[in-house]
Amino acid sequence: MLADSRKGNLRFLLSLLLLLTTGVPSPGKDSSATPGEVGFDSQGSPEPTLDTPPGSEATITLFLCGDVMTGRGIDQVLPHSSDPRIHEPFVKNAKDYVAIAERANGPIPQPIDFSYIWGDALEELDQMRPDLRIVNLETSVTTSDEFWQGKGINYRMHPENVPCLSQANIDYCSLANNHTLDWGYSGLAETMETLARAKISFAGAGLNLQEARKPAVIEVEDKGRVILLSLCTTSSGVPSDWAAAENTPGINLIRNFSDKTIRGLAEDVRQVKQAGDIVVASIHWGGNWGYEIPKAHRTFAHKLIDEAGVDVVHGHSSHHVRPIEVYRGKLILYGCGDFINDYEGIGGYEDFRDDLALMYFPRLSSATGQLIDLQMTPLQIKRFRLQRASKTDARWLRDTLNRYSGAFGSQVILSEDNRLYLQ
Repeated sequence: MLADSRKGNLRFLLSLLLLLTTGVPSPGKDSSATPGEVGFDSQGSPEPTLDTPPGSEATITLFLCGDVMTGRGIDQVLPHSSDPRIHEPFVKNAKDYVAIAERANGPIPQPIDFSYIWGDALEELDQMRPDLRIVNLETSVTTSDEFWQGKGINYRMHPENVPCLSQANIDYCSLANNHTLDWGYSGLAETMETLARAKISFAGAGLNLQEARKPAVIEVEDKGRVILLSLCTTSSGVPSDWAAAENTPGINLIRNFSDKTIRGLAEDVRQVKQAGDIVVASIHWGGNWGYEIPKAHRTFAHKLIDEAGVDVVHGHSSHHVRPIEVYRGKLILYGCGDFINDYEGIGGYEDFRDDLALMYFPRLSSATGQLIDLQMTPLQIKRFRLQRASKTDARWLRDTLNRYSGAFGSQVILSEDNRLYLQ
């Protein structure tokens, strides 16, 4: 996703070339932030600001995050690595990404165990106990050597490394993104087969258009069902010829944000939705960098809620966090940022702090899908492992979210336990 030639990330490529030729590490990151926290009661707990339904009301808690990219460099340090040869403009061996990361932050144990990449996130998942764990899996899971010609960046994880997803008990992978078809149609088929064998649900890709559009339906014991549909746009770097067709494999690529598109998505939901179901739309859209949300994205997100019956919009593609909005009581995450990747030590965009990640834990009313509250846990990617972010970095995330979410009517506070809460 990061260095897709279709996205024109020239600074990234130049920085990568500099690293490969000179060995110069990435510049240090500016962690400065305004000191002080706000919004706490006398016991140091965040003051509740969202209306909380009576305690007797059933709720569903989700875990959402941004892009999980377990291919390329990360695949090389997992127990069953793929052939390291890759087909990028400047890098021809995936092991080079391991070397760049180690040059920046120190040695990475090899091979790592399957739980290593999740690091402190596993403890947080155990503590929060979400009912469903939802990620955007941004890699092909395959042994295929049929890389997509001319794409420039091709992510691949060996199928025998899929336990790295099971270690975090991932329930659902969105496959509508710009790396699922990196290794061709055979790679897509093997990705879906591998996830199915691992008992991980997915949507957004298929052997034909009907399969690619079909939402996944997951039953949450004693709480109801969650419907998950996945879609993507070319603005996220998805090649237009990856779109599934009537008799052609591919992904659920929407061509525009028109009313016709909304009606089609509403029909996809209507075919499977029952009374009381919660609907999550996972959408891969927009470029990698920048905080501005196009008006068309905001209008489309609102229409997903108003006209397609969506309760949560789970946006991704950006390498850093983007604004949060609560629209008519429904949660919109415009960009969750990267969660797991192999970008350490590659400079050019340090101001965006793509080394910082967030775990999003929205708690929803089971009956209505309305947002009750949202907790976020700040993490940092270091040596291919997620670790708890420092207080300074958590403040940076708070201030950044508040700076850009204010226009959407949203603000977050930082608690003494270093977690963020939506007001």
